[in-house]
Amino acid sequence: MPKNKSDSENIRIRIREIISNQKRKTVTVLSSLIAIQDSLHFLPEEAIEETAVHCKVTINDVWSVASFYTNFRFTPPGNNTLDVCWGPTCHISGSQKLIGQAHDQLEINGEGETKDGKVTLRYSTCLGACAQSPVFAVNHKMHGKMTKNKVDQLINKLTK
Repeated sequence: MPKNKSDSENIRIRIREIISNQKRKTVTVLSSLIAIQDSLHFLPEEAIEETAVHCKVTINDVWSVASFYTNFRFTPPGNNTLDVCWGPTCHISGSQKLIGQAHDQLEINGEGETKDGKVTLRYSTCLGACAQSPVFAVNHKMHGKMTKNKVDQLINKLTK
């Protein structure tokens, strides 16, 4: 999040450019929010406000769209993203215990960022690699047949 007025104005300028440079014929609240998140990796407060202005709707209208979709983030992500599959196949293969291990190692109690901002932990209902279950992904790179030892090694690399 911007720390001062200058930072806020700089992010607003960037957001306006992102919204204006969409390649769609029709610019909507949803398309604008997607474009902003694709570029910034989250939706800062200024994104909601600038989208409302550009689309000529209220801030509440924008929030109703942004809060409806669970894939929108309102805080900056960590430097690396660790996705953990907890879908049926991975669950049967032991992902729940590995998720608990990840929580302990990252010192977080659920999805979210580590205190140092190095890792964002997310749960996924399916990473599409059931034959390799249980599966973790680091920045979209799959790691299959995960074990306690592999999780330990993977998280140690991410947190160094």
